[in-house]
Amino acid sequence: MYKKGYVYDLMDMGGPTDVREEYFKEAVEEMMRSRVLCHKANLVSPDDFSYNNYLEELFGRKLDDVRILTPFTCDFGNRVKFGKDVFINHSAILSASGGIEIEDGVSIAPGVRIATINHDFNNRHTIYTYGKVTIKKNAWIGMNVTICPGVTIGENSVIAAGAVVTKDVCDNAVFGGCPAKLIKMLDPNEQKEKW
Repeated sequence: MYKKGYVYDLMDMGGPTDVREEYFKEAVEEMMRSRVLCHKANLVSPDDFSYNNYLEELFGRKLDDVRILTPFTCDFGNRVKFGKDVFINHSAILSASGGIEIEDGVSIAPGVRIATINHDFNNRHTIYTYGKVTIKKNAWIGMNVTICPGVTIGENSVIAAGAVVTKDVCDNAVFGGCPAKLIKMLDPNEQKEKW
């Protein structure tokens, strides 16, 4: 018999997990709970902010300092942590089983995808591995960006639209392309003056 939360301990260690094992049922239950709450939120008219009630239930916290526009998809609400003053524009997809941390002041544009899970190359239907994604303070993630498992986006950094981020991004940088590469460094003092 596995203790409650064992599947999340495995995810935090990077896996692997096996969907055929008894412990994985807890993950399946959370996935269904999260998908149902997102579905309910997405059925509410965008000008009726009561949809936020479903998202607060999804994440288990008040969202007075976080703004999320629908449609929105997240498969593991219990694996996402937010800082203050976070904005997520519509059509974001958070595949969050490996854990997602979004720090203060982060802006996420429409159509962003964050992945924290991967399939084993040989047993791709049953064995999964994980990597937490962290987006540091004041980062700006452009439209249709894909962030891959295990990536950290540095403080104040900008990810250009359409980028596929496969490796860590340093602080105060602009990254773009597929795979994303350094385009230029930003002067953090200059940013503070403009903000």
